[in-house]
Amino acid sequence: MAEARRRVIDRLTEWDIGALVRDNAQLVISELFTNAVKHTDSDKVDCELRVTGIRLRLEVADRGGGPARPRARHSGGSAGPDHERESGRGLMLVSALAEEWGVRPGGGGRGHVVWAELGCARSVP
Repeated sequence: MAEARRRVIDRLTEWDIGALVRDNAQLVISELFTNAVKHTDSDKVDCELRVTGIRLRLEVADRGGGPARPRARHSGGSAGPDHERESGRGLMLVSALAEEWGVRPGGGGRGHVVWAELGCARSVP
């Protein structure tokens, strides 16, 4: 996962994407990649980045089996049952940082592609 984060930062720096967007993208990729590794039986996880207009699109694709689709858990507040859990809030973080995010079926009928779009602007020289 550290390698995925490093590659994201390197690529976004090459593309002159601002520091705040780079930091947010690193968090989003980390959450999506971690979910793909922890919650699927996938033998390979792919990450893709692209700038489309004024948005940065991040995609993480797994090849895992099973019908479950990733979804954000809502705790219902600090007294809710999920408040003390160590995990389960990653997609809530993605939802807070991204302008949009979603899930679509993976290629060949296996796995899922989880994507997120962040507003971005190129750094001013």
